[in-house]
Formats: sequence, C-alpha cells, structure tokens
Amino acid sequence: MDGCAQMCKCFLILFNILFALVGFGLVSLGMWLRFGAETRGLFDIDLNTAQFTIGVAVLVVTGALMLLVAVIGDCGACNHSKSALGVFSGLLSFLIIIEIAAGVMAFMWSEKLSEELANFYTTIYAQYVNTRSPGQAMTLKIFNNAFDCCGVGGPIEVLVRDTCPEGNFLKQLTFPSCPSVIRDMFKSSAPLVLGGFLGTAGIMVVALVCSVVLSRHVSRSHASPPAYVLLTSQPSVLIPPAAQQI
Repeated sequence: MDGCAQMCKCFLILFNILFALVGFGLVSLGMWLRFGAETRGLFDIDLNTAQFTIGVAVLVVTGALMLLVAVIGDCGACNHSKSALGVFSGLLSFLIIIEIAAGVMAFMWSEKLSEELANFYTTIYAQYVNTRSPGQAMTLKIFNNAFDCCGVGGPIEVLVRDTCPEGNFLKQLTFPSCPSVIRDMFKSSAPLVLGGFLGTAGIMVVALVCSVVLSRHVSRSHASPPAYVLLTSQPSVLIPPAAQQI
C-alpha cells in the first residue's frame, strides 16, 4: 500500500478502538442506570418516567451499534475486506446523520429541555416531602450531587437537607436552588453541547473518508492482474548460419 492508504488504515484501527470503548461505556452506563442499586429508584417513583426508560434504551442501543460498527471497521481495515469496509461506511454515514441531528435538536430545544427537567425535579421534591420514599430520596440525591445544589430553597433548604451534597456549614450556606441551576446550566452549555456533537461528527467524517480511500485501494489491488516473470530453465542457444543451411 502507498503512504496514504497506510495512514488511513492506521487511523481507522485507532478510531475503531476508541469507538468501541465509547460504545462499551454507553452500554455500561445504560445498564447501570437501569439495574444499579443507586439509580433503580428512578424507575420506581410514582411518576411518568417514560422519558428515562426511553433515554436508557437509546444509550444501550447506541452503544451496541457503536460496538458493532467498530468491530466491522477493524475487520475491514485489518483484513483489507472491501465488503466489510462498505458496511462500515454505510453504518458510519447513518451515525453521522444522527449525530448532527441530535446536536442541532439539543441546541434548539435546550431551553425546553431545561424547563421540563426543572419541573420534573420540583415534582419529585414535592412528592418526597409528602411520602419520604427511598426511591424519591435517591433521585433527589442524584440530581443534587450532579448539579451541586440543594433542594428548592438552596441555602435555606430544611425539608430535604438529608439529600443534599455533604459539606461543612459554610459550604451548605452557598448551595444554590436546584431548579435555577438546572435552567442556567442547560442554557449556558447549549453551544458547547452543539460543538461537541459537531466535533464528533467531524472525526467520524474523517474516518468515513479514510474508509472510502482504503476501499478503493483494495479494489484497485484486486482488479490489477499480478505481474509474472517468465524464466527459462535453459539459456538460449545460438545456431550459426552454416548449420541452418544443412
């Protein structure tokens, strides 16, 4: 292979290894969210949690698809298989479209998502104050530790203080209200989220280009006939003209 094909092959192998690690991480995260002892309360609370179930299913399916794409891509790059590279290019193109669409939708709907998540937190908060359910307590702890906040009251919170992050007395006085933190974080991080999605899609486009280059090189190598060198076992013998006339 020439230098360009060699570079594309090395990039594809490295890309697919990282892709497989990310896919495995997504599958592990989805399984932990669904079956972990710390997060099982998200599915047991008395509330419509279809969005969480769908989100976890999307994580698991996306991670499994990434693992499949990575395995096919590595097999195609290492074995110089044109069919495997073709399947890899098709699946990767599909993932690129989904990646760009997800980034654009996350950016456009960031305000709506933040408002719904803040309302969800407020609902869980109100239910926990009335029922003191362990599942709702675990849900509040996850939110409070993830956003480093404390309930609805913030520094003056007294009803759900047991679910707030640990810290000394001075730190507890500086904890903000969780609904306001959720709204502000989604609004401020929307451009970063969009940039992350588009940057990931750009890396995937480079991998797609390398896959096409390597596939064309494999096609040319299979189409060109092998060069054979004919060697005679005996040297040619020169016959003098006198002998030719006899």
